[in-house]
Amino acid sequence: MKKLIILLITGILLTVKILYAQGKADTSGVTFTEIKSPGAATGITQNGVGKAVNKISLKTNNTKDGQQTLWAIFLAGLAGGFAALLMPCIFPMLPLTVSYFTKSSGGKLSAVSRALLYGLSIMVIYVLLGLIVTIIFGADALNSLSTNGVFNFAFFLLIVVFAASFLGAFEITLPNSWVNKMDEKSSSTGMIGLFFMAATLALVSFSCTGPIIGYLLVQTATSGALLGPAIGMLGFSLALAIPFALFAMFPQWLNSLPKSGGWLNSVKVTLGFLELALSLKFLSNVDLAYHWHWFDRELFLALWIVIFALMGLYLLGKLNFNHDSPVQYISVPRLFLAVIVLSFTMYMVPGLWGAPLKSISAFLPPMATQDFDLSNVYSSHTAEPPSSGVHKYAALFDKPKGFDPFFDYDEGIAYAKKVKKPVMIDFTGHACVNCRKMEANIWPDEEVSKRINHDYVLIQLYVDDKTDLGLKEQTISASGRQIKSIGNKWSDLQITRFHANSQPFYVLLDPKSETTLVSPQGANFDVQEFIKFLDSGLNAFQRK
Repeated sequence: MKKLIILLITGILLTVKILYAQGKADTSGVTFTEIKSPGAATGITQNGVGKAVNKISLKTNNTKDGQQTLWAIFLAGLAGGFAALLMPCIFPMLPLTVSYFTKSSGGKLSAVSRALLYGLSIMVIYVLLGLIVTIIFGADALNSLSTNGVFNFAFFLLIVVFAASFLGAFEITLPNSWVNKMDEKSSSTGMIGLFFMAATLALVSFSCTGPIIGYLLVQTATSGALLGPAIGMLGFSLALAIPFALFAMFPQWLNSLPKSGGWLNSVKVTLGFLELALSLKFLSNVDLAYHWHWFDRELFLALWIVIFALMGLYLLGKLNFNHDSPVQYISVPRLFLAVIVLSFTMYMVPGLWGAPLKSISAFLPPMATQDFDLSNVYSSHTAEPPSSGVHKYAALFDKPKGFDPFFDYDEGIAYAKKVKKPVMIDFTGHACVNCRKMEANIWPDEEVSKRINHDYVLIQLYVDDKTDLGLKEQTISASGRQIKSIGNKWSDLQITRFHANSQPFYVLLDPKSETTLVSPQGANFDVQEFIKFLDSGLNAFQRK
């Protein structure tokens, strides 16, 4: 069974790599050009949809967003590392390893130095793992993972396997021969011996840390950040390494550690529930990208409600698995955690009737997929009908609640010229977490929605949509990319015209000259700052 699971995981990863290699998009021509005057125009044309357009310097914005993303990845890795410390494969090893350092060393200074080297070895091993993931897939793939349906479905299956392992269905272990070889090497003296001791810990504890590492690598890889996997593993390994160094410095702290027991397995099962819930986001991405409409907002919420309710019952001892120890009483921390989990479950229930659930809106399918909606919390400024008749692609895409965007660049530009209004282009994606968060938390604000609906013509362009274009529309772009789907078309437009490939990406455009009014920007969760951004575009348009 163990070999079968390992083969399954390996097969999924190889399939993902092969499929990506077959359909990889060429973005080698993407460059960031800095100019001093934002009003300067260049004659870039793109497939008949564009005219003169500004080249905007995006270095500052992309650097800032990239730094925020890497910090978030590092903190997620750190949290995962601290969670791994409480696993039954690692926690009992902590006092044993520290005692080995203190007893086999000549003094406290020697013990601390050995523990520091041991911790550093742990960090090197896991960071190397993150770099290997980057090398295998490459920079282009890491940027495409979050919007690729095949990747997301493969990752959904992978994380479900990891969750089942945590819940006790089976254990994912590495071959014993690997562990034995590392253990033999660990008897060496000096730094080499300490490195192989750390490698042995990594292999022995894989049945506990594997699902956490797997989820972190998947999540960081789909962030699109080139160094994401390495940074995530740096945070993870740092959390593992710190306790070994601290307990070597202060060995008396070992006496205050709780004894190993059934609570360690409870931590493992709780994380299994959490991974099972998070795996659904990847399945939702696939459903949205291919317009299956099988996994709408209500179904997603219903599954989350059931999963977190079961987690709460488990924490209260009302649900047991065959590998659990009998729960004779509930500790205070466990009770508090159960209260938090069950309260979160109750918080989600009104979402079944349309409550916006702003705190988790980034993870949920769009509000427009909600079939039964009793909410009345959005702005009273309803969208003006932009044109008579149905918009192109309107049957494919779900409109953000309270808005009526165009989904085709040419159609939206033509209408904006007719009504003499500036254009707001929203480069978005089905799998874009921050896009959903902006639509649920920022756009419904009364002042924001009034400006978007009354002062701008809104065009939403989905860069990850998989719907095939008509044969007459399929072409090869000036950058050499094959344009076969709607997502290909708008992704190429964003890259070649506006020199960016992240979402959301908001461009305020003069429809007559098709030049940018102000520098585009990405997600901004400050309502007032987003209003200033919209107002700056209006002021620039009125001055023309």
